[in-house]
Amino acid sequence: MLPDHVYDLMAQMVQESKTLWRIKMHYKENAKECPKCQTLWKRLEKEKESNLKELESLLKEHLK
Repeated sequence: MLPDHVYDLMAQMVQESKTLWRIKMHYKENAKECPKCQTLWKRLEKEKESNLKELESLLKEHLK
């Protein structure tokens, strides 16, 4: 059995992945008429990708 904090990392990775998918598949397209919103979604997309890389790295350490 894994420690709770490892499950927390996995749960957060799922949430970040779902949010990133929505940003890529819907939010950016829905905001195509608003440059400020497009900028926001692009920034958040990069943040989510960075968060996912960090979560993946931590999970790899804990699952060795």
